[in-house]
Amino acid sequence: MKRLTAIVYGLQIASFVFGITLIAGVIINYLKRKDVEGTWLESHFRWQIRTFWFGLLWSLVGVVLLFVLIGILVLMGTMAWVLYRIIKGWIALEDGKPMYQG
Repeated sequence: MKRLTAIVYGLQIASFVFGITLIAGVIINYLKRKDVEGTWLESHFRWQIRTFWFGLLWSLVGVVLLFVLIGILVLMGTMAWVLYRIIKGWIALEDGKPMYQG
């Protein structure tokens, strides 16, 4: 399942070029969620799912705000935030660490 989690991070990265892969990644997360329940990988799935939904939310806010000219800043900030979460998550995955460590 670690490999599948890495594949989802890869799909998330690929979404910067091919947007549809982000949706494919979150579908995998939801379909395989039960398989990682109770393991350290569950935190990565939660991280990936939240990255998708909050990224989508802020992207929509950015698109709406394009009409008042600050939307581009919101969209750029959202892209940076999503990229940060993908990189942080993938590094933690490769180190064998769960997300949300105190």
